[in-house]
Amino acid sequence: METLELVLSACLGIGLAAAAGFRVFVPPLILGIAIRLGVPATDVAPDWLGSWIAIAVFAVAAVVEVGAYYVPWLDNALDTVASPLAVLSGVLLTAGMTSELHPVAQWSLAIVAGGGAAGITQTASVFTRALSSATTGGLANFLVSTVELVCAIAAAVLTLLFAPLAIVMLVGFVVWLRRVYVRRRAAKARQRALLVAGA
Repeated sequence: METLELVLSACLGIGLAAAAGFRVFVPPLILGIAIRLGVPATDVAPDWLGSWIAIAVFAVAAVVEVGAYYVPWLDNALDTVASPLAVLSGVLLTAGMTSELHPVAQWSLAIVAGGGAAGITQTASVFTRALSSATTGGLANFLVSTVELVCAIAAAVLTLLFAPLAIVMLVGFVVWLRRVYVRRRAAKARQRALLVAGA
């Protein structure tokens, strides 16, 4: 396998892994459908992911997962289960897309980059939902869940169409979330300082 193809397959795996941080079962479902449709980027993916059984299982799991995130308070509880599942999904997706690599390189990349990418987006997702719950009493969680679903679908589709672009966009999204978090912390620190000064 050529070096460029190896890099692209790694990008595909990492991009799909990052998408799994938003919704665990949506990226494998989209990947399975893409394999069925014969999308060129899926040539490196395991064939079984494109089987009708796999697609049906992922479809049911994705519907249950997506629906559960629209149930008030259940969405926050799901994060405790979804976080390790997202990392595991990220590892397996990356390993599946890089099967042409030497096993040591394949699983090292899958664990570090794939698991890490899924973990980062999942952490950003958990933080956003916790912030929404704290500031709006959960009223805005419906919007948060919708944005996460759109991000999962967009990231998976973009990855399959153009993996490097998807990764750049996901990194940009995480950087933006971090800036929001830093600004909120700075604003709270200023408020505390003003309260102390006023006392």
